[in-house]
Amino acid sequence: MFDFDKTFDVIVIGGGHAGCEAALIAAKRGAKTLLITQSLDTIAQMSCNPSIGGIAKGQIVREIDALGGAMGKITDIAAVHYHMLNTGKGEAVWSPRVQCDKKIYQFAYKHFLENQKNLHILQDEATQILTKNGAVDAVVTLRQTKYKTKAVVLCSGTFLKGTIHVGKLMLGGGRYNDNAANFLSTSLKDLGLKMGRLKTGTPMRINGKTVDFSKFTPQPSDNPYTPMSVFNLPVKKDFLQCYIGRTTDKTAEVLAEHAKESALYSGNINSIGPRYCPSIEDKAVKFPQNRHHPLFLEPEGLHTEEYYIQGFSTSMPEYVQYLLLRSVEGLENAQIVRPGYAVEYDYVDPTCLYPSLEVKTVSGLFFAGQINGTTGYEEAGGQGLIAGLNAALKGVLMPATRSLARNPSS
Repeated sequence: MFDFDKTFDVIVIGGGHAGCEAALIAAKRGAKTLLITQSLDTIAQMSCNPSIGGIAKGQIVREIDALGGAMGKITDIAAVHYHMLNTGKGEAVWSPRVQCDKKIYQFAYKHFLENQKNLHILQDEATQILTKNGAVDAVVTLRQTKYKTKAVVLCSGTFLKGTIHVGKLMLGGGRYNDNAANFLSTSLKDLGLKMGRLKTGTPMRINGKTVDFSKFTPQPSDNPYTPMSVFNLPVKKDFLQCYIGRTTDKTAEVLAEHAKESALYSGNINSIGPRYCPSIEDKAVKFPQNRHHPLFLEPEGLHTEEYYIQGFSTSMPEYVQYLLLRSVEGLENAQIVRPGYAVEYDYVDPTCLYPSLEVKTVSGLFFAGQINGTTGYEEAGGQGLIAGLNAALKGVLMPATRSLARNPSS
């Protein structure tokens, strides 16, 4: 029987923004790398906001860019709207933010990885991490295939035992309509790692054809614009427009009346967010003195009418989400095409890591992204790059000094 190659220097688990940067940099540094993801069609998926950058985030993308990552380059390929934030202040705090066509971003990154030397991409699900003498030895997948390796970078995002919440409705999933990873958490617990639960959320998506944009303030793209990647020059592009609005007193009334129907306040969710990225019901409870919150209508791409409502993240029941929309001027007739929801997932206490993002108790095991409690594509990508680079150092580039990637005091 033909026996295909099942030995790699580095295995990256998860094809989100952390996993993509980890796999790319490991392969670029000469490590024979395998990227395992549940679906090739969701590599680099922009699961939430269709943008890259922003305050304290655009700078991270520039750092990824400088260190050999791809996030900035892919952003410029997929860009539909550029805006430099904080230009009213000194240049030290200017911050680039770019709206992207979500599908172009996703498939451009996939193609980028497919063309990377030393990198093999595989659609499968990692279910177990095997160790030997306190070090990573292999990864086992759902198809019961064992891949030998010297280093693993785990970038599981929101998928470890993920649970979707819409009001009182609870569904298994790491993203709406995408399966959760229900086996790997057990393997991590068997390794003695301290784990907990976190939650994050996303707003409803609406059909732009049902929005009265005359009630919103247009926000055109910067033109001329500054590319996200310092290696790119501006080119002529087709830009889309974003729009700015606000919630109303009626919104606050709806939130007060239906607060207990939110998954967050009904008792279904007991975990907290990784950083303060609040839902609209969370804002209403924690900041009752602020009744009018900003909303940003952001296009999801060039070939769709879907709009993302930044600032309207919610885990309310679907009918309450409609009440919330009806309370905002210009959204009275808006139609939901994807409801907002919260997702709860397992994470590992990040104090178990060295600054290299290697697990202190398991040599060759690295974590990056939301498994460490991050939020945002940018922070995930930055951690993925650091973890992937150190994983490559671990087994390939510096075999005589592997402890340097492990012990920060060395």
